[in-house]
Amino acid sequence: MSAPADNPSLVPQPGHLYVVATPIGNLADLTDRARAILGAVDVIACEDTRTTGTLLHRLGLHKELVAYHEHNETEAAEQLAELVSLGKSLAVVSDAGTPALSDPGFRLVRACRRRGLPVVPVPGPSAITAVLSAAGLPTNGFLFVGFLPAKSSARVAFLQKYHDFDYTVALYESCHRIDKFAEEIVNVLGPDRVICIAKEVTKLHETFLVGLAADVQARLAKSSLKGEFVVLIAPKDFTP
Repeated sequence: MSAPADNPSLVPQPGHLYVVATPIGNLADLTDRARAILGAVDVIACEDTRTTGTLLHRLGLHKELVAYHEHNETEAAEQLAELVSLGKSLAVVSDAGTPALSDPGFRLVRACRRRGLPVVPVPGPSAITAVLSAAGLPTNGFLFVGFLPAKSSARVAFLQKYHDFDYTVALYESCHRIDKFAEEIVNVLGPDRVICIAKEVTKLHETFLVGLAADVQARLAKSSLKGEFVVLIAPKDFTP
């Protein structure tokens, strides 16, 4: 890694917010820049102080952590933006991946932008882009919708709405609902719709199930449902 003196981008500036991507599983995916920024900012806002504390411990870093999660995001965003306005350098991270993508971060970024404060992305791992890059489904355009509602009727309504969508649909799903959601895909979109269900991406038990929806559902039923899942649904007329 370049010394900070040789690479100014590794040195956090006062009064700046840094949106830092962290590994989704494999610690080696943390970039040199992310490591440098996390090690030098004044404060790190994180989804779970225990999770981020463990990451920092593995990196040999000790920093001030502030909890910033879905339950306190609205209030904390303004408080943290105020710190930035007072000249503090602040990094925001999620438990894994890129903040603000179905993770806390959006409100803090918005609060800083509203105040005219610099917001700097420090890009890196993202489960959704990792799966899109390796699944073999079309990526000329895609719709990312985060997590669908917990109710089956709402998920079915979503699938009906996007039945003939021209691009790949990408989303996250819980291990508690992935089997039911796979069944809903088969029932609503048909057994021959091409899909990908991926889990534990970059981790030891990384798994990609790609193919016709009925076949993927059958393979899923024979596998462990533990882990974090990404689902891709190809356009109607796509053939692998």
